[in-house]
Amino acid sequence: MSPIGPAPAGPTPIGPGTFVAVVGASGVGKDALIDHARARTSDTVRFPRRTITRPSGAGEDHDPLDAAAFAAAARAGAFAVHWHAHGLDYGIPAQTDEDLRAGRTVVANVSRGVLAELSRRCEHLVVVRVSVPDAVRAERLRARSRESAEAVAARLHRPDPAPDQHVDLEICNDGSLEAGGEALLRAILRADAAGRVADAGGPR
Repeated sequence: MSPIGPAPAGPTPIGPGTFVAVVGASGVGKDALIDHARARTSDTVRFPRRTITRPSGAGEDHDPLDAAAFAAAARAGAFAVHWHAHGLDYGIPAQTDEDLRAGRTVVANVSRGVLAELSRRCEHLVVVRVSVPDAVRAERLRARSRESAEAVAARLHRPDPAPDQHVDLEICNDGSLEAGGEALLRAILRADAAGRVADAGGPR
């Protein structure tokens, strides 16, 4: 019988930069908070532009692709992570990995369903969960006028795909944009400062 050796090691996590994953159900205002923070950070913080299989229009500024082109891009390694939700495909560009290796902080709106994958592939992951009361969220989803009433209902009733995932910061975004945006900004700046210390060889 052959001796049982150690299990093969997985891929080396990517760092020393930090991935700040902003998560939360549709309609809680994640993109508005991210836009607030983006305007107040330096170029050591990167906010990658997502690719989505949704046409351009009101709402998030993204790179639109049809489903076939998205699948081809995914096969070609164009995305660091990608996922499917609510009938759409979403991707974060592969350049994100190079930013993390360069010690930068990357901030992105991602699905809760990819948090386990991000925790495996990123040396440093900060999870910020944004929420609002159900009534506020329903009103915001309807006001977007981006989906049918049936699609809005499906979003409202979607279960949390990662209920046991560790969360570093909770933001209840039912107040002013300034209050929620500043809470996110403080988390980003803490992660960025820690990443630059680590990149210089100091303690994390």
